[in-house]
Amino acid sequence: MPSPADAAPAPTPVAPARRRRLPVVLAVVLLLVLVGVGVGVGVGVVRPGPVAGWLGDDAGSAPHAAGVTPEPDPADVLPGPDPNAALPTPDGVRAALDPLVGAAALGSRVNVSVADVISGQTLFGKGADDGTVPASVTKLATAVTALAARGPGYRIPTRVVAGTKAGEVVIIGGGDPTLAINKKGYYPGAARLDDLAAQVRTALGGTTPTSVTVDGSVYSGPVYGPGWDDDIPTGGSGGAVTALMTDGARRDPGVAHGAAERFAEPDLAAGKSFARLLGVPSDAVRRGTAPAPAAAGGTPAAGTELGVVLSPPMIRLVDIMISESDNLVAEALARQVALARNQPASFDGGAAAMDAEVAELGLPADEITLSDGSGLSRNNRISPSLLTDLIRLAASPDHPELAGVFGGLPVGGWSGTLGERYRNTAGTTAGAGSVRAKTGTLTAVHSIAGLVTTADGRLLTFAVLTDQVPGGKETAQPALDRIAAALASCGCR
Repeated sequence: MPSPADAAPAPTPVAPARRRRLPVVLAVVLLLVLVGVGVGVGVGVVRPGPVAGWLGDDAGSAPHAAGVTPEPDPADVLPGPDPNAALPTPDGVRAALDPLVGAAALGSRVNVSVADVISGQTLFGKGADDGTVPASVTKLATAVTALAARGPGYRIPTRVVAGTKAGEVVIIGGGDPTLAINKKGYYPGAARLDDLAAQVRTALGGTTPTSVTVDGSVYSGPVYGPGWDDDIPTGGSGGAVTALMTDGARRDPGVAHGAAERFAEPDLAAGKSFARLLGVPSDAVRRGTAPAPAAAGGTPAAGTELGVVLSPPMIRLVDIMISESDNLVAEALARQVALARNQPASFDGGAAAMDAEVAELGLPADEITLSDGSGLSRNNRISPSLLTDLIRLAASPDHPELAGVFGGLPVGGWSGTLGERYRNTAGTTAGAGSVRAKTGTLTAVHSIAGLVTTADGRLLTFAVLTDQVPGGKETAQPALDRIAAALASCGCR
């Protein structure tokens, strides 16, 4: 496998000065871009998580498949922002937030950034430029950089080529974490091994496969991230990061969302599943590397492509990652940023590539230091102001390719990790239907970043990061939610 020293990393652009003004963003453009990818911020939101039928789902997984009753149209969730609404003043926002950011439940380090999406004006800052442990809010940076580096339509291939020995087939993992064994896979619209096996049988004609070699060499380095807590590899929310896996390494693709038992060696598990589909015994599965295409030799010649299947497009993978806070999808997307920038597809390579992509987007890369793409690492540092900059940039008409970051953002009181929040806790209910954000949680770390519509209809972006929380989520999360709810309930003028 290549090491970081063997690769030629792309040059890292020089980071610009702090608080570079982003292009003025028209709210109507933001809304049109988001509607164009199937979801809206500030309009009638239709299913903020993965949407069956998007961009290439087959008929079997579409919502109108035979025998499936279509769901009724959902009611509007987010109020429509008014681009002519009065802009909150910094003094007004400070008056609303100062009593809340000092809550004892949030601990001694509470760093906050609030900005107007349309004008880009900073409305509130407290430690706004300070690097803070972000937890899963890191996935916002992963989403933006993956969409920037690969584009929303990019699909990750899983290929099979002929090996050097008679009957040997080599399955080459390209890094698609959503790959399924069959139509009962975990992720809707995923590429499938049974389709790949059918292609291989056709390509081989009368030749019977006798062995399967698993090539995951596109990834390098350790399979577990630096700075991960000791229980993450076996705790069900993380796992070994390999270039070939099925169903996010889940042993049972039928489990509900959330923690699940994972394969310790996802690449070999996937290889054995593929072997079964080809009628190859599991003891004939091994790791190896694909041969270079040969000009002559057996039939078919070594390295000849026998089949390929493609992941859902990048915009779908980003949506899945954010809506489910899927850590293994996040690590796969970080490696796609690395591959796009000719960096090693490893934890270190992905982190370096994401930092470089942030700088290339014109944002201050000195305010982000990453060790992984999921936010499981306690070594990660991101400033709140960089997060609000990323969100405003994604809303910019200059970067329509980044708008996919909004599709999976949970809605307060309605979906995802915010489905049970902003409902009945005192001081938070104004955020129901007005807050759309990504959350993050590790022991002593709680964070949230996203969008909120004020009582006057102004669209703001906000980020609140805390990494010295004394208690648990039962007290920290309501304290965070009161901050966003205060923005939702006031004109702040």
